[in-house]
Amino acid sequence: MPFTFIFLWTDIAFWGLIIFFLLMIFFRQKKLINEPSVVFKVLQNRIGLACGMILLAYLIVTALDSIHVQIALQHEIKSVLDLILSPLDKPMLRSYTAPFAATYALAPSKFSVGAHIFYLGIFSLFCTLIGVMIVLSWIRYYLKCSWKELYNQILKRNKNSICPICLKTVLLTTASILFIALWMYFLSRYYPIFGTDKIGHDVFYQSIKSIRTALLIGGLTTLFIIPFAILFGTLAGYFRGWVDDVIQYLYMTLSSIPGILLIAATLLMLDLWLNHNGGMDMNMVRRADARLLLLCIILGITSWTSLCRLLRAETLKLRNMAYVEAGIVLGGRPVGIILRHIIPNLMHIVLITFVLDFSGLVLAEAVLSYVGVGVDPSMMSWGNMINRARLELAREPIVWWSLLSAFSFMFILVLSANLFADVVRDAYSPRDRTE
Repeated sequence: MPFTFIFLWTDIAFWGLIIFFLLMIFFRQKKLINEPSVVFKVLQNRIGLACGMILLAYLIVTALDSIHVQIALQHEIKSVLDLILSPLDKPMLRSYTAPFAATYALAPSKFSVGAHIFYLGIFSLFCTLIGVMIVLSWIRYYLKCSWKELYNQILKRNKNSICPICLKTVLLTTASILFIALWMYFLSRYYPIFGTDKIGHDVFYQSIKSIRTALLIGGLTTLFIIPFAILFGTLAGYFRGWVDDVIQYLYMTLSSIPGILLIAATLLMLDLWLNHNGGMDMNMVRRADARLLLLCIILGITSWTSLCRLLRAETLKLRNMAYVEAGIVLGGRPVGIILRHIIPNLMHIVLITFVLDFSGLVLAEAVLSYVGVGVDPSMMSWGNMINRARLELAREPIVWWSLLSAFSFMFILVLSANLFADVVRDAYSPRDRTE
């Protein structure tokens, strides 16, 4: 079937961010190799490495959900993830269905439910073993070693190992993620593994689709925060005087404005502007995407003050360092000194804040959607699922699976982000780096 690629604003922002990080890693590859005290410390930490791979799995789902196409003779915009999970994007049943309580029309009748689930688990395990062998072959090719050396590297790791990464953790985490993902995917072909909602939509599909919303809220919002914080923080700390007073007055005033009220007012003005400028004829997907991008911008504008305070304090300390004062005495321009000496020494604070604020912004989206001022109601997000589950808990019998599904996926993401942030913070700790 012929199709055309559709580029949404959030898709462009997401892939631009991915390309930027890949280029930064490519051009700074030698420097990263020459600074093992930070990079390798994160890779050698088992908890941090496992959490990083879980975050990578969430990122892959987001990438698949950020490639949108429009099939010929159809007006509906779908992502690659929708095509992979099809037909779960359409209502399969008519009303609420508990997990595994009823089967779809595709479910085989010659097996019992338990036996069929077991056979699908065996098939998923077989596919997982094939995937692990492919990963091992790639690692062996990359390290240019024999199978015996690779075996010793995995099971008998020592200080003289040929790879700084804990391969045992990589393989166990990869196998676990791959097995669970394949098993759930195969089960979803036959059973509503997390049940269905009021109109028969699969809850598992809604939870998977909500991953993109959470990662965009956490990632893009933080990127809107960083430029404001670096600009105003370094200017206030370097120039001091009236510049510092003006910037402090600015972020203290902004901090005094309730964020929820500002978000609600801005989104309301967006809806009014769209309605008066042909927005009613806009595709529902594009309208929800525009609201999501605007929500990221608003959260970034209202959340940069805390990082700005940290960067201002650190810049005040760096301003009195000998190398900075020497640059000033030698006639260096303020812009050059800030770019060469101040900002590079602030990037560890920026990185730590990025990973720490990510989980907080994911939770903020859930709270905002719960109170009705978050993402568009037509867009799938964990906050919207929790908001709808509020009424479902009052039913008899209780419809609990929507809340549990959203909570489980959000809990895994937030916990992995927090543990990974702790590892990054410890790696950048000056006390640990001097040991």
